[in-house]
Amino acid sequence: MVSSLFIEAKKASRSVQLLPQEKVSAVLNAVADAILSEGAALLEANRQDLSRMDRSNPLYDRLMLDAGRLEGIASDMRHVAALPSPLGRVLDDRTLPNGLHLRKVSVPFGVIGVIYEARPNVTFDVFSLCFRSGSATLLKGGRDAEQSNLAAVALIRRVLREQGVDEHAVSLLPATHEAAEELLEANGYVDLVIPRGGRRLIDFVRDHAKVPCIETGAGVVNTYFDRAGDLEKGRRIVTNAKTRRVSVCNALDCLIIHHDRLQDLPELVSAMQGRVTLYADDPALEALRGRYPAERLFRADAGAYGTEYMDYKMAVRTVDSLDSALDHIARHGSGHSESIVTEDEAAAARFRAEVDAACVYVNAPTSFTDGAQFGLGAEIGISTQKLGARGPMGLAEITTYKWLIDGDGQTRP
Repeated sequence: MVSSLFIEAKKASRSVQLLPQEKVSAVLNAVADAILSEGAALLEANRQDLSRMDRSNPLYDRLMLDAGRLEGIASDMRHVAALPSPLGRVLDDRTLPNGLHLRKVSVPFGVIGVIYEARPNVTFDVFSLCFRSGSATLLKGGRDAEQSNLAAVALIRRVLREQGVDEHAVSLLPATHEAAEELLEANGYVDLVIPRGGRRLIDFVRDHAKVPCIETGAGVVNTYFDRAGDLEKGRRIVTNAKTRRVSVCNALDCLIIHHDRLQDLPELVSAMQGRVTLYADDPALEALRGRYPAERLFRADAGAYGTEYMDYKMAVRTVDSLDSALDHIARHGSGHSESIVTEDEAAAARFRAEVDAACVYVNAPTSFTDGAQFGLGAEIGISTQKLGARGPMGLAEITTYKWLIDGDGQTRP
């Protein structure tokens, strides 16, 4: 069954790339309309998924849909529908001395497979971006969101049929480990696989993929409060980065603080009291005792650093210099997003230059690592690798290119 979906997706990709952009926009707007008109069915499917998850699980919020979130999904889809096409962009144009005319032009990948976890909004987001960029989509969601994903893809496929477009422009694979393995081995059918999820998922894809893949999602995120950091800026930045949404990849996992500013640590984390559990090293622990709830304050062990918590939990590490902070990030970061809070431009310049991450912030929270926030319109994920796309991946990042060469009978000597 799965192999037949690969065949049909490959076939559909040839027709999808030929669709006029006006037609693509019409399809996406029709899907947005259907999301709102058929919201009750989508929410019922989502309730079935939610009934199997403990409300105390931080992933519950990622899984949950409600009327407001459906409106947001529909709005995002309309936004993608209004974006300019990423296809046909001339990236290079030159004429050689022998008269050959060369153009480097953006084109679709063809078939893009996406493996993701309990986030049903991703089903709609990925379809809209891949469809807008001229590719067919193979979706492999997790068991936690199985009913939500089935309902979403059924809705999209019905709209595609009504619009006279091959419904195999999007397919949902079974929520099984075996289906993921088949997708990763689908040479000749799948042009690119993108995992969206935690470190275990990304490691599995990287270790087993026989088709090209782009790593996205896993973020062990640090913020360094420098000796020259502004306390009020730092308090706002740290709070926003940690608590805005704890289950997303740009959420803060470790606060690094200069030893000379330990007296300000209780104020830096004051807005988190009653919500966030801290795992602090000995100097930070001493600074926080009596000024942070004891039931949420623990000594950090060896595993506290380098952990992507995705929960109301955060590590705290004390350093004696910028060099030590940079060493900590190099050892424990994941190349996703890192931030420094400082009024020292020399420290900021070193941080920008030496931190090896897709997104490097000065005096701003890592919560801004998002395609829409960057003005890309939308994103399919945050790439943490260096070859190809890096950082938020918008429409341009999910296209490839080919060379077009026009001659007039020239031959090579």
